Amino acid sequence: MSEVEFFVPAMHCAHCVHTIKMELGELDGVQAVEADLTSKKVRVKYEAPASPESIAKLLEEINYPPQRI
Repeated sequence: MSEVEFFVPAMHCAHCVHTIKMELGELDGVQAVEADLTSKKVRVKYEAPASPESIAKLLEEINYPPQRI
């Protein structure tokens, strides 16, 4: 299993955290999602077919454009 972390500056509230966890959790291959509102960091544990690129693309699609750390 691999792990990737992103900085998500558009994450502002508990609803944002919930949305990110729910949406990423439905992506094939994603095993776990942690989102920290204070640091605005999202950590994702994944395996194929998910990839850092597919995770970042989904964050972009749901209006939480990420910056890879």
